[in-house]
Amino acid sequence: MRMNMVKLPTKKGDLFLRVAHGHFATSHSHINYYIDVTTQKSRLSEAKSVAQELVAAYRSNTIVDTVLCLDGTQVIGTCLASELTKDGFVNMNAHQTIYVVTPEYTAGSQIIFRDNISPTIAGKHVLILAATITTGYTVQSAVQAVNYYGGTVAGLSAIYSTQEEYCGYPVTSIFNPNDLPEYASYDAKDCPWCKEGKHIDALVNSFGYSTL
Repeated sequence: MRMNMVKLPTKKGDLFLRVAHGHFATSHSHINYYIDVTTQKSRLSEAKSVAQELVAAYRSNTIVDTVLCLDGTQVIGTCLASELTKDGFVNMNAHQTIYVVTPEYTAGSQIIFRDNISPTIAGKHVLILAATITTGYTVQSAVQAVNYYGGTVAGLSAIYSTQEEYCGYPVTSIFNPNDLPEYASYDAKDCPWCKEGKHIDALVNSFGYSTL
């Protein structure tokens, strides 16, 4: 069953915030808005627009060798790498190129990089790209993995974020709580909607949603 999505206009020109209001459960929290970034992750025109918005934060003083794509953001990551390798951007990679990689997760949700992938992290300046940063659990795992494999976190980027800084690193996002001021997130045990007896409308994660 498809949820009723509302497209919220923003000041970002051709970029919109698509949301559904209700009671949703993630693996880490309960939220009252599901933010649908499906087309921004998969439609080339929107992915390019997202990359062009995000790249402004790294235009003059951030070195990026690798883009680590979380939450299925590989299309955006590729567009971002393309923008970052245009003339005028700082790039220490000898080949004037940027790696675009995705993490592998163990059964315990720990991020690992195989021996053939780890050279794209070790000794590299890694920009971590996520669809959303709210509770921060996924990004925290990525930061820990980059540090463990000998990389340097160059920054955190997301389409939507409730935080301006996480794990000591600045967060660059296109949308924030100013665009969705009623957004709320609670630990499952503290969820006010559960206490009111409201049923969960859908289970949501980076792949999408499953209505109940």
